[in-house]
Amino acid sequence: MAKKNALGRGLDALIDTSTVKTQETQQREPNEIDITLIEANPFQPRTTFDEEALQELSDSIKELGIIQPLTVRKLDNGKYQLISGERRLRASKLADLKKIPAYIRVADDQGMLEMALVENIQREDLNAIEVAISYQRLMDECKLTQETLSQRVGKKRSTVANYTRLLNLPAKIQIGIRDEKISMGHARALLALKDDETQLMIYDQILKYDFSVRRVEDIIRELNNDENNTEKKKVKKKVLSTQDDYNQLQKHLSNCFTANVEFKRNTKGNGKIVIPFKNDEDLERIIAILDKVNT
Repeated sequence: MAKKNALGRGLDALIDTSTVKTQETQQREPNEIDITLIEANPFQPRTTFDEEALQELSDSIKELGIIQPLTVRKLDNGKYQLISGERRLRASKLADLKKIPAYIRVADDQGMLEMALVENIQREDLNAIEVAISYQRLMDECKLTQETLSQRVGKKRSTVANYTRLLNLPAKIQIGIRDEKISMGHARALLALKDDETQLMIYDQILKYDFSVRRVEDIIRELNNDENNTEKKKVKKKVLSTQDDYNQLQKHLSNCFTANVEFKRNTKGNGKIVIPFKNDEDLERIIAILDKVNT
């Protein structure tokens, strides 16, 4: 059985054919292109490359050559711009290759960006932050919704959402994810906390005590429960205090008007004061008291 790629779909299936002309990609064999004619991809979403891993790839290329050709687009000045294969290009330069196999595409800048990002997502060695940034750029710069993006990359919408939410964490924690100091599971647990300060505090504890994901989830659950209970107590205390105040005021007004004054109020605090009277003479007595107050 053929092995499925990282997304379960080919790159071509993910790219809008309205922005990529494929007449030159029908070739069965790649072109041998002068390596000095290939320019870097300005849309490359990956910014860090492991030097040791590049050297290992370079040694492999010296021994076996390029197994997977690059993908480039031809420019008007006769040069080529890299679409995918940045590590292979860098390693090939380290190996002092003069020519390199590459497939040629014709694409506009939008197609270039989308191809570069999707190709980047397909890699299995990306960390969670690199994936998150690629997803976010596809949504922001290619005007894709989360739903559309999930369809394009063959992932569940919840998966896309879980990755992009990582970008809401403080920068220090994002760097920790990138450098694999904490796992995706740790990061998702931290997202349940409401403020950056607490997130950073728990993050530091994870590093110090090597907490498991389960342990972090338990700690955060306890913190959130304590906070919720505290808030409930504050609200309850405030409501009781307000009710006591109303009771005192009701008693005071009842004494002033020599009547059983009633308060009617809803949960939002809105309401009215009702002063009952027995007859017209009693009403005049209440009015006289109000007039006296006004003067």
